[in-house]
Amino acid sequence: MTEHGPASARTTMKRGTNRAVYSPDEIRGVLQAGMIAHVGVTTEDGPIVLPMAYGVRGDNILIHGSIANAMLRGGRGIDVCITVTIVDGLVVARSPLHNSMNYRSVVIRGLASPVTDPADQADALKVINDHIAPIWDTARPPSKIDYKQTLVLSVPLTEASAKIRGGDPIDDAEDIAGPHWAGVVPLTSTWGEPIDAADLNDGIVPSPAVVGLAGTDAHG
Repeated sequence: MTEHGPASARTTMKRGTNRAVYSPDEIRGVLQAGMIAHVGVTTEDGPIVLPMAYGVRGDNILIHGSIANAMLRGGRGIDVCITVTIVDGLVVARSPLHNSMNYRSVVIRGLASPVTDPADQADALKVINDHIAPIWDTARPPSKIDYKQTLVLSVPLTEASAKIRGGDPIDDAEDIAGPHWAGVVPLTSTWGEPIDAADLNDGIVPSPAVVGLAGTDAHG
């Protein structure tokens, strides 16, 4: 699907190579459209995978959480694996074992480095926040305590690969001649109208950035 080759042996697609994508621009496109990253870390208690918000800055993907998060603390200075997946539709085949999904996914492997410089940390958190909900410039600024209680990790996009599937089911010739339906059921996600918090004071309205989300595609 792309002229770009894999960055390393461990990001080389072994199965479904016709769906492999190594182009940095295409990988970034999937990351831009995604919302949640699943982060895998090997800890003293064994491997663990957690869903996390993320953002992309330059040639790095950024994740964050509480400084008390054992998984994040365990991920500092070691190799981690980050995956982002978007499901675009259910592929219904004529035979159940031929069912599939249309999807866009990215796998990133690399060394997780803590972001410790205060200015760099603030910028990284703005990137993560605005990827999810662009309110950094209109909400209450984070306090010193907020920053102190937050850990940010940065992982280079050097070893990243994507896998993308689109189109119809792939059925055997004898099944195609049979009586069973086959096709694709698209999956779409859009943001709804903002709903005020129950304890919101009168006269406060959402920022234009939040209002602008309504009705837009949640996955690019």
